[in-house]
Formats: sequence, structure tokens, C-alpha cells
Amino acid sequence: MERISKENYYLDIAQTVASRSTCVRRMYGACIVKNDVIVSTGYCGAPRGRENCCDLGYCLREKMAIPRGERYEMCRSVHSEANAIIAAPRENMLGATLYQACIDTATNTLAQNIDSCQMCKKLIINAGIDTVVYRNTPTQYRIAQVADWITQDDSLGKVGY
Repeated sequence: MERISKENYYLDIAQTVASRSTCVRRMYGACIVKNDVIVSTGYCGAPRGRENCCDLGYCLREKMAIPRGERYEMCRSVHSEANAIIAAPRENMLGATLYQACIDTATNTLAQNIDSCQMCKKLIINAGIDTVVYRNTPTQYRIAQVADWITQDDSLGKVGY
């Protein structure tokens, strides 16, 4: 039996965390790891005490026909990356890796070519996280170096992702 890679091990955990997401469009899960220790996890969901999209039965952004990657201030959810960062002490995030997986609710399959929104990229940069690993398939993933987000600032004039 072949041993699973560390990347896919932590991506499996992020994917499991995604199953707790309350978004009716896409279920994201994040897992922050430093020195082979899980620091924190997070999934998409409305702020504590507010009704979730899955409870309301609709997505406001979808109802307003807002395209993917735009107007995230209209999203009811706190994103998975943000929830994972909120739950972790900063000193444990310095130099850490964030693993992320997403399930498309329409097909109940992994969403491919995912990326963090501009708001979450800013949080990841300021948290001190070094690397983000995005799951594409059960065994394939893409690695993003956070330092590249600083030197190749795609927030200047870019809408969406």
C-alpha cells in the first residue's frame, strides 16, 4: 500500500472540514498547518448567531446574479480561510501552510482551479502564512507562494479571480 503524501493528507482534512460549510453554492474548508501540527481549521458559514444560507434556502449573491469573484461584501458567510485565521494565534501561523478544498454543491464534486478571494488573500498575507495548497482532484493540487501575491499584486485593477 502506498502512503498518502502530506499534502493530500492535509487536503483530505480540509475537504472533511468543508463538509461543515453552510454555503449553498460552494463548500470550502481550510486547514492551517505548521511544523506538521494542525494549528486551526475553518469552513464557510454565517457569523455566529446569524442564519446560514443553507437554513435560509438561498444565496443572496446568487439571487442578485453577482458573478463569481465579485462583491464578496454581499456574501453572508465568513470564508473558510478567515475562520481558520480567526481561530489561530498569529505566532502559530508565521511560516505556516494553509490547505484548502472546495466542494461544488451543484455537482457534489471537488471544484477545480479554486483560489482565495482578494479579501482572504489580504488576511493570509497579514497572518504570516507562507504557502497555500489548493486541491484540484483527490490527488492533484496547486501550490501558491504567498510572497508572490505581494510582489505580483493582482488586486490592482483585477476584478474577481
